[in-house]
Amino acid sequence: MSVDGYIDDAGPDRLVLSNAADWARVDQVRAGVDAILVGANTIRRDNPRLLVRSGTANPVKVTITSSGDLDPNAQFFTTGEAAKLVYATGDAAGAFTAVATVVDCGPSVDLPWILADLRALGVRRLMVEGGGTVHTQFLTGGLADELQLAVAPVFVGDPDAPRFVHSGRFGAPMTLASATPIGDLVLLRYLLGTAAADWRWLRVATDLATQCPPAETAFSVGCVIVAADGTELARGYSRDTDPRVHAEESALARLHGTDLTGATLYSSLEPCGQRASRPASCSKLIIDAGLRRVVFAWREPRTFVEGVGAEVLAAAGVEIVEVPELAEEALAPNRHLVQPTDVDTAAG
Repeated sequence: MSVDGYIDDAGPDRLVLSNAADWARVDQVRAGVDAILVGANTIRRDNPRLLVRSGTANPVKVTITSSGDLDPNAQFFTTGEAAKLVYATGDAAGAFTAVATVVDCGPSVDLPWILADLRALGVRRLMVEGGGTVHTQFLTGGLADELQLAVAPVFVGDPDAPRFVHSGRFGAPMTLASATPIGDLVLLRYLLGTAAADWRWLRVATDLATQCPPAETAFSVGCVIVAADGTELARGYSRDTDPRVHAEESALARLHGTDLTGATLYSSLEPCGQRASRPASCSKLIIDAGLRRVVFAWREPRTFVEGVGAEVLAAAGVEIVEVPELAEEALAPNRHLVQPTDVDTAAG
């Protein structure tokens, strides 16, 4: 978007805001998703192809329409071998039934229902490319996990031009994950909802790791356990109660007998899957405590034991979320224990 929040001007020709490096970045993002969604007005106005230029398989194309006013000769339908899905309300299927799979989504657009249907079709990562109406619906509905916003060094200054978002209630502030210059543009990567909360609590865990008493034979790890409503339940860090206690073990010990349904455990390091100094690994303690979700930053290197905690937890049905972007923060108090090859592996 422009500095003043527009994605185009009001003229007949499309205003190009991205540069070649940013288009290459977008292409990489497209290559890493299962599907790309755009609104029907974006198809009418921009006639996008939504293809991956790098030669990898193209993601599924998805659009939503309430009017059925779509040209079956649009590039959305005619380019690429990937499936094309149109979620249409009521009788809006129109003439494009021959060029796409049309899904009747009822009398009105219900984005949570559409997302559930896409998930049932195997879509796990969805890229929403626009336009303003669709952006607004996803963001005000709390349905986006991440916002990648490339800001171009220009002003449009035309109230008739299309904006990145329209009026609406957008909820809580976002969490800035990174700000990256791309030539004269800057890419702002924000996290929203659960993803934003995961980063905030994981940073609490990485801060706790810096409080650990120093050791030459064990990692410094921080852990915090958070209830489903966002309330902190307990925290711990390596060697905080005795020289052998692990961070997850310490936090869980403070919650003996507590119902942890819906809670999430955040650890700066992947919980251990095997252990010599205690009868049970931290992964087993987590499973026995009834926790069903674990978020960690740094995958355990082979410095002391084989890091298999994530596999142990996943095999028990625990949801695993790895945030490798914070691995460097988790590594910092442990750098003296890790060989360079381990650092490369841990940082992913």
